Amino acid sequence: MSPLDAFWHLANLFAPAWGLAALLALAIKGLWWREAKSLAWRRLWGWGGVGGTVATIAALALLGRDGHMAGYALLLLGVALPQWYLLSFRR
Repeated sequence: MSPLDAFWHLANLFAPAWGLAALLALAIKGLWWREAKSLAWRRLWGWGGVGGTVATIAALALLGRDGHMAGYALLLLGVALPQWYLLSFRR
């Protein structure tokens, strides 16, 4: 595997986490705009992406490979929890 192939392999591993974080941040800014007025979109996206990345790594460590439904549930939890925390407690 070339270095470019390795880069794309890792980028595609973490793309669902960052994509889901972006979609959830947009949904938060659109649906709960009053509550999220003081939060920047990039802050919601960044913390959600980091949480999803950690959850993906934890799923790989716990389950042994990518693609398990439990891993996707952990990914959803990893993306949603930091954004919920920011929306609820960090205004």
